[in-house]
Parts: sequence; C-alpha cells; structure tokens
Amino acid sequence: MSAFLVVALFLVAFGAGILGGLVGTGSSLILLPLLVAVYGPREAVPIMAIAAVCANVGRVAAWWREIDWAAVLAYAAPGVPAAVLGARTLLAVSPRIIDGCLGAFFLAMIAVRRRLAGRERRTRRWQLAMAGLVVGFLTGVVLSTGPLSVPVFIGYGLTAGRFLGTEAASALILYLAKTATFGSSGALSLGTVLEGVVIGLALTVGPFAAPGRGLTAC
Repeated sequence: MSAFLVVALFLVAFGAGILGGLVGTGSSLILLPLLVAVYGPREAVPIMAIAAVCANVGRVAAWWREIDWAAVLAYAAPGVPAAVLGARTLLAVSPRIIDGCLGAFFLAMIAVRRRLAGRERRTRRWQLAMAGLVVGFLTGVVLSTGPLSVPVFIGYGLTAGRFLGTEAASALILYLAKTATFGSSGALSLGTVLEGVVIGLALTVGPFAAPGRGLTAC
C-alpha cells in the first residue's frame, strides 16, 4: 500500500473518531464503505478487528476503575464462542456473500439503532448474556457492532465512565477472540496487522479532538 493511501486512511479514521466523540458511537461504521472499497470485504473485516482492539485498549485503560466486571463476564462468556463461530463463518463463505451481508447490515443498523434507542426497558443480566451471544456472532462476521451493544449496556443501567469502560472491555474481549480466530486461520498478514494498527490509533486519538468529549464506543 502506498504511503499516500495510509495517510488518507489515517485522516479519515481520525475524522470518524472525532465524529464518534461527538455523537457517542458509530465511528467505525463510517469507515465501512471506504475499507470495503479499498481492501474488499474479506480483508476489510480483519483490518477493522485489529483497529477495534487498539481503540478499545485505550478505552479500557482510561476507565479501568469504572468497569462493571460482572456485566462484562455475563456479556462476553457467551459472546466469545459466538464471535469465534462468526469469524469462522466469515472465512468459509465467498466474498460476494460477505459483500452483500455487509451492505445489508449497514442499512439494517440504521433502523435497528433507532428502534433500540427509543426503548427504555431495563436490561437484566440474562438478557445481557443473550445480547452477547447474538452480537458476538455478528461481531465475528461484520466490521463493527458498537451501535447494537450501546443500548444494551445503557439499558443495564450503566452511565458515564462505567458504561464506556464496561462496553469497551466487553468489545475488546470479543474482538480479541475474533482476531485470534483470523490469526489461527492464516487470515492475518503483517500488512493487515499494520494497517489495522494505523486505523486503530486514529480511532483512539480522534475522540480526544472532539469538543467536550472523551473516549467513546466504536
């Protein structure tokens, strides 16, 4: 990849991070069309997985003392095997199917996000686990599921730093499982890792440039 394209991707990811810092989530979804266009659907997902690991490490470090580890365990315990299954499913199907699924997911995410945001039901721990199972599988297949997990943790009663840290820790565990699956399957080249780290760093520092914002969810 040319140096120009690397710089361009960093700047776009940085801008997405700033926007995510303003609206609270969805910065990685902004990158979806660009990453798929540049790398293709099969390679874009592992790159975004690496980027998400980098971004969430920063959030976990920032909000470590606020994390609700019981909620993380309830969400991640079923989410990890589901994410592994999702990643293996991604590697097993054709790029055309992946491309179609990513497009459909991107469109569906808008409607689902609005519907979840309009509900004020309290999320119980068993529902948190069920959400981890479903979102975990989707995490293995698509680029980002942050907009789906955010209402779940807010419904659980988490706010401010507790929400940011707990959501980030849960997402980090799922993305580590996803990335490990790609690595064990030979789907992670050195170039893929480096490109993911570059985008991840941009997503990490971007929210700090947003007025009145700290660290937000992908």
